[in-house]
Amino acid sequence: MDVLNILYQQLRDMIAAAIRILPQLAIAMIVLLITYGAAKSARRLAERLLKRTELRGTLVNLVETLIGVAIWVLGLLVAMSIVLPGVTPANILAVLGLGSVAVGFAFKDIFENFLAGVLIMLRRHMKLGDVIACEGFEGRIEAISLRDTHIRQLSNELVVLPNAFLFKNPVKILTQQPLRRHQLTVGVAYDVDLEDARERIMAAVRDAETVSPDKPVEVYASEFGESSIDLLVRWWGGAKPVEAHRSRDAVLRAIKRSLDAARIEIPFPYRVFTLKEPLALRPAPLDDEAVEAASAARD
Repeated sequence: MDVLNILYQQLRDMIAAAIRILPQLAIAMIVLLITYGAAKSARRLAERLLKRTELRGTLVNLVETLIGVAIWVLGLLVAMSIVLPGVTPANILAVLGLGSVAVGFAFKDIFENFLAGVLIMLRRHMKLGDVIACEGFEGRIEAISLRDTHIRQLSNELVVLPNAFLFKNPVKILTQQPLRRHQLTVGVAYDVDLEDARERIMAAVRDAETVSPDKPVEVYASEFGESSIDLLVRWWGGAKPVEAHRSRDAVLRAIKRSLDAARIEIPFPYRVFTLKEPLALRPAPLDDEAVEAASAARD
């Protein structure tokens, strides 16, 4: 009975304490709602002001995110101080300082992605809208947050990559410049005059609409193929993937038309078989109908 009385008294004390703290919880909830509104309004205001400047989109996103994080940290500290009057910001910082090692191990990946996100946003040569390629992933950057980066692949799938992945691995920025160099290999027959073929290919590539007239067109004899002499053709065109496909299509069509007009052969693969001994050829035996037909022909 004494145990039940003790439990009953403890339960009553807990309920009474919860009732006494209800006003503080209500005030803390109001503070959090105000914090939510303030963070949202501050981010919108920062976005409007920063869009008038020449800052990159990633830096604008970084400033907005940091402003929101700062307001939320302040709001949470105020709410905790209201609910737990004995807890002050100094006490919280002291506890975080004592447990920084444990917290660091527990949230290693989160902190790593956070810092990587900040550094990615500070990069000058990587911004929203760029097409990048990294470890088999290729697509357009749609969003960069403090945790991850959203990549819209060329086949329209959305890939969410951790910022640490992009920061640690080499990233190829395909659209950092408006133009990039493209190339393809063209094979011509061994009996073709290479100088003539080279001049015709260069003229055809220069006349293609998708080729930049300000950059040189290059044609090099690259190797002796199995059935042809291979020529490496290089030119400059648009950097975007769709522009690269269009440019390659236009150049290939132009080269084919030019070589066909000059009757320059683009050979199929040839195979030469060599026999060690002469092959004896014997006439195939004729069936009865064939014998009768041959006799009728002689008559």
